[in-house]
Amino acid sequence: MPITSLDVARRAGVSQPTVSRALRDQRGVSASTRWRVRQAARELGYVPIQSGRALSTQTTGRVGIVSAELSNPFYPALIEPLHDTLADLGYRTILVTDRGDAPIELEPLIDGSLDGVILTTSERSSSLPNELERRGVPFVLINRQADEIEADCCVADNYAGSRDVADFLVRLGHTRIGAIYGPDSTSTGHERAIGFRQRLGQLGVSLEDHLIHEGPFTEKTGVDGFTAIYPHRPTAIFCGNDVIALGVRNAAEATGVRVPAELTIVGFDDIPMAAWKVFDLTTMRTDLNDLASNAVRLLVARMGDPERPFDRVVLTPQLVLRGTHAPPYPQ
Repeated sequence: MPITSLDVARRAGVSQPTVSRALRDQRGVSASTRWRVRQAARELGYVPIQSGRALSTQTTGRVGIVSAELSNPFYPALIEPLHDTLADLGYRTILVTDRGDAPIELEPLIDGSLDGVILTTSERSSSLPNELERRGVPFVLINRQADEIEADCCVADNYAGSRDVADFLVRLGHTRIGAIYGPDSTSTGHERAIGFRQRLGQLGVSLEDHLIHEGPFTEKTGVDGFTAIYPHRPTAIFCGNDVIALGVRNAAEATGVRVPAELTIVGFDDIPMAAWKVFDLTTMRTDLNDLASNAVRLLVARMGDPERPFDRVVLTPQLVLRGTHAPPYPQ
């Protein structure tokens, strides 16, 4: 028999109406009771079915986007075209924040209030795609993909993009090259690191351990990486994304290192801030509009036909030449 709110009430030691109010975050329920009810619901696997589906179509017209904190400028740049593309098709966007320091709340994604979900933050070992598939919730992966699950996804060719950066730096004459990667737990961090390192090796350029730094896709990682790497005097640094690169750019400016005369910096993604004159960042461009439109197309197709074959769209990044690259400065 399916789990009901009465089962949750018994487990939590409260009344059935209290369960309803607690799960809807209504007033009159203490924080401790709300926590106890939610804990009981998780243990029992209970998810309240939300109202709002059209009786004739059994759809809600709402699509959820799982995103990281919007203080990371990559995500607003990606969410905007996702929102606009969905709106053009008549869908409302519901944003679910992945804070990274705690599991994503599953209930808002599987309670029947959404027609589909777009995952932008999945790690390689993420269990969320499997859980959505198990619950029959249509979803698509965008920007990142998860290991060991077959699913619709739209991603950049990170291997090709990072190899192109390696080719570019060596053509400029750089041989003492550093790298500040994103986390290996993400497909973007993992693939960009592998592609860059392998291509440098093929070109006969070694990437020394003390010229490598890894961390989250944040400005702080760029600052910390620059602080760790630059005393060893690389003439160029490849960054796992633009946000890291902006951190390196700021750290270089703060310490009087001239960019690009003394240090070449190359990012990845081409977020809007990269083109600002104050940064003028040379980077690998992933067309976020194309990424978004393809991801929405895949999701809408999945919602219309849950049994269709899975599709994978891979976009080729393009090198954008701005003002943070130059031949190596004489040591």
